[in-house]
Amino acid sequence: MPSNFSFNASMSHQIFLTTDPRQQIRAKEGRLRLAMLASDTEVLDELISPNFIFTNQFGQLFSKEDELGLHRSGVLAFHALEPSEPDLRGDDQCIVVSVRMKVSGTYGGLEFRLDLRYTRVWRSLPDGTWQLVVAHSSSVV
Repeated sequence: MPSNFSFNASMSHQIFLTTDPRQQIRAKEGRLRLAMLASDTEVLDELISPNFIFTNQFGQLFSKEDELGLHRSGVLAFHALEPSEPDLRGDDQCIVVSVRMKVSGTYGGLEFRLDLRYTRVWRSLPDGTWQLVVAHSSSVV
């Protein structure tokens, strides 16, 4: 796996007929990024586990419904999500992704620009699909 691999928009539209979990998660990460940019709650609902927990860089906890609600209401809108430095580790059941992300958008009408590192945990379901179960962000200083 190349260390300079990046998640990009074109990957999210490709169909991966691979059993390589890392390839599958690269595609899921691309779909997640595009869904977040578009506030596409249908795709986010598909990708995120019902038991999802997200801890943001301020230590606040969010559930799947919290996350979807922010997108549905327009309170949160991303303008850019620029990934770099991806690192994927795991096995056939669980993949952990660490990725640096230049993020910009609006929250509650206020603009923001952040340099964050996300850690996300993807879990394989019995039917072979993957869902995001845990996410954490921290500021890069």
